Amino acid sequence: MTRNTNLGAILFFSFIVFFFLSLPCCEGIRERKGDAGGGIEGMFVFGSSLVDNGNNNFLENSTAKADYLPYGMDFHVGPSGRFTNGKNVIDLLGDYLGLPSSIPPFSDPSTKGTKIVHGVNYASGGSGILDNTGFIAGNVISLNKQIRNFEEVTLPELRDLVDWRDDGGPPLDNYLFVVGSGGNDYTFNYFLSNSDDQVSLQNFTNNLTIVLSGQLKKLYSLGARKMVVISVNPLGCSPMVLVRAKKELGQCIERLNEAAQMFNLNLRNLVDLLNPQMPLSNIVFLNSYNILNDIITHPSSKGFMEARRPCCEVPSLNEGGNGILCKKGGQTCPNRTKYVFFDGLHPTETVNVIIASKAYASQLQTEVYPTNILHLANI
Repeated sequence: MTRNTNLGAILFFSFIVFFFLSLPCCEGIRERKGDAGGGIEGMFVFGSSLVDNGNNNFLENSTAKADYLPYGMDFHVGPSGRFTNGKNVIDLLGDYLGLPSSIPPFSDPSTKGTKIVHGVNYASGGSGILDNTGFIAGNVISLNKQIRNFEEVTLPELRDLVDWRDDGGPPLDNYLFVVGSGGNDYTFNYFLSNSDDQVSLQNFTNNLTIVLSGQLKKLYSLGARKMVVISVNPLGCSPMVLVRAKKELGQCIERLNEAAQMFNLNLRNLVDLLNPQMPLSNIVFLNSYNILNDIITHPSSKGFMEARRPCCEVPSLNEGGNGILCKKGGQTCPNRTKYVFFDGLHPTETVNVIIASKAYASQLQTEVYPTNILHLANI
């Protein structure tokens, strides 16, 4: 009798456990606990060509486009507007976070409805933090305009797709906001100016930081709670700069690198300043400068053979190019995994993999500060 009673209790308990584990809500909880992305539902991306995934494809009168081969030669759909041979840092972060698909570009007319539930990419190659950066590339979308596109177009559409919070605010706590801009403000703005009344580099950098601070605060006011800001890369070591300056291999333009480091120091300090000012928010600083500079300085130890020349054929100004973009249908290096730069400015997918992996899981605060994206995702 006792044995039958115990057996009945075991069967009943097993049924209860099976029933609750079969519920959809519990399935979601189990999957989320096992998800390295910590429940991140999507990304909203702002910035320039290093994080652009095709917005400029849809812009008329823009010369900053990468919608042709050899760009995308290692990407699963071919040329897409990404300024590299394969995936960019945003694609790779999406992989780490377990997002279901690549983030669609805002300018694509099909980016609407359920396509925006997991985020939107607003980045525009050639653009900058300042509105007047990028005129040299024709039509580009400034960072301010990108943020307005998020506010005026995407947010109202999201309201019809997801449940708003009880206080009327957007439910964006589990979205990652990535901002990668600033390099063009130096190379295609400050250092292009020949004006006699040009401000000092320090004053320009301080003003640039103040403008970016306001833009980050604006994103916070719109619901951003988990943000990643990306540093400016070693501007003085890009093939574009080395060719124009006729520098010997191994020598970088220190003035450009000093400008980048000056801005990056301000950016790291800005993270310390803003985190306490914006309740319930967390900002992470990705120091891609240090990561990329380490690769450029010690290429062989990182598995690279070429850290100064571009992988693709880049026409100079005298050849009708701009010293940055690949020649349409031009030749490429035989082994793209051994090159640091794909064109005159942008890294190869192999470098992007290194940057994204360190952004996601590095324990070094010289690479990602004050914590990594894995930890940020789980906060």
